[in-house]
Amino acid sequence: MSHPHPGLPSPPKLPEHGLRIVALGGLGEIGRNMTVFEYGGKLLIVDCGVLFPETEQPGIDLILPDFEYIRDRLDAIEAVILTHGHEDHIGAVPYLLRERPDIPLVGSKLTLALLEAKLNEHRIKPVKVEVKEGARQSFGVFDCEFLSVNHSIPDALAVAIRTPAGLVLATGDFKMDQLPLDGRLTDLGGFARLGAEGIDLLMSDSTNAEVPGFVTSERNIGPVIDDVFRTAQERIIVACFASHIHRVQQVLDAAVANGRKVCFIGRSMVRNMGVARELGYLSIPDELMVDPKQLDDIPPERVVLVCTGSQGEPMSALSRMANRDHQIRITERDTVMLASSMIPGNETSINRVINGLTRWGARIVHKGNALVHVSGHASAGELLYVLNMTRPGNFMPIHGEWRHLRAHAKLAALTGVPDENIVIAEDGVVVDLVDGQASIVGAVPAGYVYVDGLSVGEVTETSLKDRRILGEEGFVSIVVGIDSTSGKIVAGPEVHARGAGIMNEDFDEIIERIEAVLSDSGADGVNDLHQLNQVVRRTVGKWVNDNYRRRPMIIPVVVEI
Repeated sequence: MSHPHPGLPSPPKLPEHGLRIVALGGLGEIGRNMTVFEYGGKLLIVDCGVLFPETEQPGIDLILPDFEYIRDRLDAIEAVILTHGHEDHIGAVPYLLRERPDIPLVGSKLTLALLEAKLNEHRIKPVKVEVKEGARQSFGVFDCEFLSVNHSIPDALAVAIRTPAGLVLATGDFKMDQLPLDGRLTDLGGFARLGAEGIDLLMSDSTNAEVPGFVTSERNIGPVIDDVFRTAQERIIVACFASHIHRVQQVLDAAVANGRKVCFIGRSMVRNMGVARELGYLSIPDELMVDPKQLDDIPPERVVLVCTGSQGEPMSALSRMANRDHQIRITERDTVMLASSMIPGNETSINRVINGLTRWGARIVHKGNALVHVSGHASAGELLYVLNMTRPGNFMPIHGEWRHLRAHAKLAALTGVPDENIVIAEDGVVVDLVDGQASIVGAVPAGYVYVDGLSVGEVTETSLKDRRILGEEGFVSIVVGIDSTSGKIVAGPEVHARGAGIMNEDFDEIIERIEAVLSDSGADGVNDLHQLNQVVRRTVGKWVNDNYRRRPMIIPVVVEI
């Protein structure tokens, strides 16, 4: 197997008739999916998604792929192909279109509709190219064929990319539910046909590569949801992804069967379900929906609330309900159903919300105690099925953390793909397909780009480190005024602390030490304000560490008066 390693050089010039593949996100992580294909100086991008921040990234709203690799060649982009409408595949498109607004966006009807609703908020009018499964269309030198796959959102697609360098099949996120709710099967016949044609490189979803067997059918969830509805005492609050149209449809069906009204809570939920209903992907009977303002007029045993927050997002409706920071007050007669999976990294946040809801007495139904969710990603049995059906010349696992990528690579080896033809890459690693052989040839920058409010890319890792220190250790500020001529202290020192676990009066003993070191520095001829600030920082930092074993941020301010 070809593995990445630190210190990879910049890639050489792409050989003539070679295809270059560079993932700018989605490898070694769950989210931020974006892959750049290059042939003959032209680029094709598949997906352009976001990653959601973790607790060690305080204040961050979104994490984008780094566009630096393509920034000088935006005019060479033939199109952006979007495999489906999840945020981790379309969420960064508005930021890419800021760089070049007329890049053609290629996708299915629902995917483009969800994206257009998002782009409207950014005041961007996109160039859309709608495609259906079975379609085959060229974008410059890239001859693309689209195949249906089922996933946890309707209208998902895989894409086969043909160039003179060979045939690449990128599955996108997929599973092989044989009884999907919408009747839209993963096109196994198409996969087999491409395999017979000769797939030079298979790039396949790895998210569930560690999970044995086959994913349970979505149809098995319906009776469980119905049972939850029948046994609920009063209100039912369902939390799921704002894009999980199939799950919402099952909730709506159960509400109709049990004589309940439904109210959508949250801007993204209202927006996405409105788009899905308008396009015919969501069937909502007349008079089923109610406005939040009408909830007080409806008996609680006839109410269903559908909201976001299944991943414990701090500002989501469900989290705010758990914290008693929402107009909807949880009671011991409420039933809360978390109808989603637990994305790796979100476990602590989700458990915090569950505990908060349980505190108020609510009955909590989740994947751990009832079949209220099945994954949208193929398990190991399905992945083996695809590998055996397609018989690729080369294999590259995509979409997953390191353990998922390695597990998928082992599956490929079991099916007979030679070790030297299995490429495990990470974000920024450059893979070239030349003469039927895929291999790692270098690396390009592919770091995190942070969105914080209206700023994009301005927050750095250093900024986040400062935020973490402030959040965990607090800060100590020291203000001293010195005479600009003599260098003697004429004001202060004033010492204040916030969040450091130290009372302001405790600093009395350090004030004399600050005065002494500044006096010594003046006697030594040190009058540079930066150097004096450093002297104060070291003095106070050592005292705090020696006496309190803490490392708060020390903020000295030495000014000339």
